[in-house]
Amino acid sequence: MKNYRPVQAPPGRVVLLEPTEDRETAMNRAIILSALGLVAGLAWGMSQASASDLVEGFLEKKDPAKIEKICAKAEKRYQKIFGKPSEDEDATVILMYKYTFCPERVSVPQGTLVRWVNVDKRTSHSTWLKEAGQPESERIFPEEIVEIPFDMPPGDYPYLCGPHWEADGMVGIVTVTP
Repeated sequence: MKNYRPVQAPPGRVVLLEPTEDRETAMNRAIILSALGLVAGLAWGMSQASASDLVEGFLEKKDPAKIEKICAKAEKRYQKIFGKPSEDEDATVILMYKYTFCPERVSVPQGTLVRWVNVDKRTSHSTWLKEAGQPESERIFPEEIVEIPFDMPPGDYPYLCGPHWEADGMVGIVTVTP
């Protein structure tokens, strides 16, 4: 025999009733959902453990000649906006342009200030050192910046653009040296 439970309805609407499952079906569903949750949790954990490999995989698939052209255009745009080359800044600058970080790989001494600058005309980005346990930045709109001091221990720190890393492969690596 099926039981019925009320279904919450929007204000001013009739409350509907829907059939509930019998006890055995409900128990089976709970067991299946628990197993799926365990599998999803394990998969999530494995993806966390291999974030560096994931970023390296994205970077290896990119065409270096195409990236070079994009980064040259990004630098021209930076100079147009700020009136000087990015290398003349008091921080290590990484440009965000056309779903690409320029440069995608950078090596900095421990304690260096790294500045991400969005030189796109319309697209917002973010920076996220997910593997390092850092929170994702707020959206960085055109001509805005985000700065992070790399006081972390020496090593590789993969980072990504929260909204564009999966579909567009917008990832990079900061290597901190002693």
